Amino acid sequence: MAAQHYRVGTRGSALATTQTAWAVEQIRSATGLVLDTVTVKTEGDVLTGPLSQLGGTGVFAATLRCRLLEGEVDLAVHSLKDLPSAPCPGLTVAATPLREDPRDALCARDGLTLDTLPAGARVGTGSPRRAAQILALRPDLTIVDIRGNVGTRLARVAGNEAYGVGAHGLHGEKKLGAITGDCDAVVLAAAGLRRLGLEKTITEYLDTDRVLPAPGQGALALEIRSKELEGAEKTALGTAVLAVNHTETQLAVTAERALLRRLEAGCAAPIGAYAQVKSGQLELSVAVANPAGTQVMRHRAATATLSLETAYELGVRAAEELLAGGAAELAGLGEQK
Repeated sequence: MAAQHYRVGTRGSALATTQTAWAVEQIRSATGLVLDTVTVKTEGDVLTGPLSQLGGTGVFAATLRCRLLEGEVDLAVHSLKDLPSAPCPGLTVAATPLREDPRDALCARDGLTLDTLPAGARVGTGSPRRAAQILALRPDLTIVDIRGNVGTRLARVAGNEAYGVGAHGLHGEKKLGAITGDCDAVVLAAAGLRRLGLEKTITEYLDTDRVLPAPGQGALALEIRSKELEGAEKTALGTAVLAVNHTETQLAVTAERALLRRLEAGCAAPIGAYAQVKSGQLELSVAVANPAGTQVMRHRAATATLSLETAYELGVRAAEELLAGGAAELAGLGEQK
């Protein structure tokens, strides 16, 4: 009997297809399951304008989730930071494989770093979180709102224009009239650059004690229909996906996303969070800023009990303590429950 084929849904960008190929290979190597990749164009890929105004977190994931619920694909591979923190009925994030580097990365002209960029230098990012934390460290810099795939963003840096025209293995030609070379630096997720083999463009990794990443940054979410995991009805796909889960990554992102959910914040909020298992404890660091970066509230919390339940509770507890200290007003999160 021929082996059953399962369909894996992915966005069509170079980063998404690279991430999906990596996840598929992990599953194949661990279980021998036969997986076919299906490219799905999502709403976030066709809309234009600042990402924070396009529906925020979830704009890239919604179409993939619909295809999964409708049975057109059997597994969706997401960048975890793109997923809304609230669960989607009928779907389960069954695994979070080993996390890539969670840090943000500065890609600057002439090998410059955050500290050596000249006053007034133009730094491109579409993330309010990155903008606020960069301005907190260097209020003399000018933030330029940018969006687009990795190549398009890298091409905004003077000297990196070639990355915007499909060079270096990046998908898609530069759109007519696209802006290039107008920035001194851009800030991107280190994980995406590393997965694409573009580490050479990084002039500085921004350590988490200076700039905290987005909750879930660097981690992938392998999402399937919940019924694939149910008791005696568990399918071969459900079993295979569980096999590539990385427990420490799962604990860390559970805490980070619980914090985000309790704060009722999406990708438009200037909030950074990073959790890690260290010395037998799960430690969570958080930064909440006002959009201008003139005020930053930092918070740390930890738990010595390593379980998904306590990880979730850690995130909620940290959020409650931040809210009590005025985080909602500081970051403009609006009325909290």
